[in-house]
Amino acid sequence: QVRLDESGGGLVQAGGSLRLSCAASGRPFSRYAMGWFRQAPGKEREIVARINWNSDRTYYGDSVKGRFTISGDGAKNTVYLQMNSLKPEDTAVYYCAARQGIGGVRISDFDYWGQGTQVTVSS
Repeated sequence: QVRLDESGGGLVQAGGSLRLSCAASGRPFSRYAMGWFRQAPGKEREIVARINWNSDRTYYGDSVKGRFTISGDGAKNTVYLQMNSLKPEDTAVYYCAARQGIGGVRISDFDYWGQGTQVTVSS
């Protein structure tokens, strides 16, 4: 049973930073890709960033390029999302996701999901 536990969300002012964590358990994740998605009220869930465990190759959504950084700690089976220069439009529930194999940018590409953590950016 795969389990993904997100933490680190909260309320921050525009221009501030937050770091989200996703602790993964239940599988050897060395051949997995891990992603962060977000969903704002009334909007579709969208990919924020993705990392392949075995190569550290990353992908970022256009709206977060240059501001967010995804990274992984294989020893801890934990993926991080460092979010800098936050904007009110970054307000959303952020979800951690995992898929067997590499790559993937669509919701349907991912097999496992966390419960989500709320990020609210005030103006």
